Amino acid sequence: MEILQIIILALIQGLTEFLPISSSAHLILVPVLTDWPDQGLAFDVAVHAGTLTAVVLYFRKELSRMLVEWFASLKGRLTHDARLAWAVLIGTIPVGLAGLVFKGVIETQLRSPMVIAMATIVFGLLLWYADKTGKRGKDEYGLSLCDVLVIGLAQALALIPGTSRSGITITAALMLGLNRKAAARFSFLLSIPVIFLAGMLETMDYLSAASIEDAQPLLIGALISAVSAYACIHYFLKLLDRIGMMPFVAYRLVLGVVLVVLFI
Repeated sequence: MEILQIIILALIQGLTEFLPISSSAHLILVPVLTDWPDQGLAFDVAVHAGTLTAVVLYFRKELSRMLVEWFASLKGRLTHDARLAWAVLIGTIPVGLAGLVFKGVIETQLRSPMVIAMATIVFGLLLWYADKTGKRGKDEYGLSLCDVLVIGLAQALALIPGTSRSGITITAALMLGLNRKAAARFSFLLSIPVIFLAGMLETMDYLSAASIEDAQPLLIGALISAVSAYACIHYFLKLLDRIGMMPFVAYRLVLGVVLVVLFI
C-alpha cells in the first residue's frame, strides 16, 4: 500500500465509523473507484482498532462508572450505570452470533458495490423515517430489555456492507423513542465490544501471516483513524440536535444512486 492510500483509507474510517453512512462500505468502495488494490481485512481491522481506541478514550469516564457499577450489580446493586453496562453486553450478543455464523458469506459474497448501493438507499430511508417519527422522549438509561434486544438485532444487520452499524442502531433507538444524542451515545458505546470482538477474530486469522513489513501500514492507519474518529465523535454529538439526520440521509441517497448508475 502506498502512503497516500493508507492516509485516505484511515481518514475515511475515522470519519465514517460513527457517522450513519457505513465506514465498511467506504473502505470497500475506495479501491473499486480508484483502482487501488483492496487493502484487505487486516488493514480494516487495524483502522477499526484505531476507532476503538478513540471511542474508549472519549467515553472513558462513563466506561469507568459502568465498569465499577457492573461489578457491583453482580452483588445485587443495580444502578443506572450498571443497567447501561448490561444493556451494552446484551445488545452485543445478536451481532456476535450472526458474525460467527455468516462470516464466510459476508467476506465472499456481500462485498459488492450493488449490495452496498441497495443497503445504502434502503437503510438511509429507514433512518429518515425514524428521525422524523421518533418521539425522542427518553435517554439511554431508560432502555428496557426489549429495547436492547431490538437494537441488538438491528445491529446484526450491519454485517451487510452499506447498512452502517451506527446508522442502523441509531435508527432502531430513535424508533424506540430515544432522543438523538442518547441514540448516538448508546450506539457508540455498543460499538466498543463489537469492534473489539471483530478485531480479535481477524487478528487470530492473520497472526500467522503477519510480518514486520505488514505491521507498518497497519500502525500508521490505526493512529490516523484514532485521531480523526475522536474528533468526529466530539463534533457529531455537539452538532447532532442542530443538524439532525437529514444531511446523512441525503448523502446516503446520493451515494446509492451514483453506485447504481456506475455498476448497474
